[in-house]
Amino acid sequence: MHELSLAERALQIVDTAARQAQASRVTRIRLAVGALAHVDAETLRYCCELVSRDTLAAGAQIDIERLAGRAHCQRCAADIELTQFGQTCPHCGSYALQITAGEELQVLDVAIEQGVMPCV
Repeated sequence: MHELSLAERALQIVDTAARQAQASRVTRIRLAVGALAHVDAETLRYCCELVSRDTLAAGAQIDIERLAGRAHCQRCAADIELTQFGQTCPHCGSYALQITAGEELQVLDVAIEQGVMPCV
């Protein structure tokens, strides 16, 4: 289950950003997962919840957006949407597709609460 290692990496990014912003708590994490990334969104959500225990992101809402797969046909130069690997170009039937999007996992944004700053 590679979702666990992906969740660990995503939470490292979230934790670093939250600490730099001097957050007291992370309330929401928004992730984007490409349709071709071989990632199960619900498994990733569960792993994020598991990994975030005892961190600033414990209990945070985790939103996962799916990004469409995209490819460029090297035969007819069409840019197409891909739903799976091995798909042919709908314009010319070619398998000569170069993937341009859909394999990524991104932390899009993080909502935080900031702690009380002491007055000096």
